[in-house]
Amino acid sequence: MTQAIDQDTVIQYLLDNPDFFQKNAGILPEMHLTSPILGKTVSLHERQMEVMRGKYKTLELQLSKLMHTAQDNKALAEKMLDWTQALLKEKNDVDMPQTLVMSLKSVFAVPDVTLRLWNVREEYSMAWFTQSVTEDIRNAVKTLKTPYCGKSDNIEALTWFTNMAAIRSTALIPIRENTDSEAFGLLVLGSPDKARFQEDMATDFLTDIGKMASAALGRLLTIG
Repeated sequence: MTQAIDQDTVIQYLLDNPDFFQKNAGILPEMHLTSPILGKTVSLHERQMEVMRGKYKTLELQLSKLMHTAQDNKALAEKMLDWTQALLKEKNDVDMPQTLVMSLKSVFAVPDVTLRLWNVREEYSMAWFTQSVTEDIRNAVKTLKTPYCGKSDNIEALTWFTNMAAIRSTALIPIRENTDSEAFGLLVLGSPDKARFQEDMATDFLTDIGKMASAALGRLLTIG
C-alpha cells in the first residue's frame, strides 16, 4: 500500500529541491489548477502568469499613489512659496494681518480666514485684528499646542466671521514665536464643506502655516 504524503512534506521537498521542475519539465503540462480569476482549470504556467499579473497590478497602483502624492506635495510647496512671497512683499506692519489673511484665501482657496492677536503694541489696540478676544479664547489657545481641525460647533472664535452660520468645519492655528513660547494670536480657517478640515487629518502643513504666520506677525508684538 502506498503511504500518503501530507502537503507539508511535499512543500518542504520542493523547497529543498528548487531544480525539481527543471529536471522534470515534462510533468508541467499535466499539472492544472483552478483559476479564481477565470473560474476554470488552467495550467500551472497560466496560473503563475495570473499571479504575476496580479502582483504587477498591485505595484502599478502603489506607484500611481506615490506619483499622486508627489504631485500633491509639489503643488502645496509651490502654493507655500507663493504665500511666502506675498508676506515678504508687505512692508507695512499694520497691513500685514490683512495681507496674510487675504493671501491665504486666494493662494490656498480657503473660503474664510481671519485672525486675532493680543499683546501687540498700543498703536494697534483699535485695529480689527485685536477686537473681540476674550479671556476664554486666550486660555483655550494656551493649551492648543498643535492646530485643531474639526466641526465648528461651539467654537467662540467663529464670531469673528461675518458669515459664521455657514461655517461647517474649522482649522484653529495658534500663533506663537516658537513651540515653547506663549501664544499671542489665533489664525482661524473656515469652510462650508464639513470634510475640508477633519479631526483625523494630518496637521503638519497647518503647523508650517502657523510658523510662517507667527514670523510675519511677530513684528506687531509689544517690545520688551
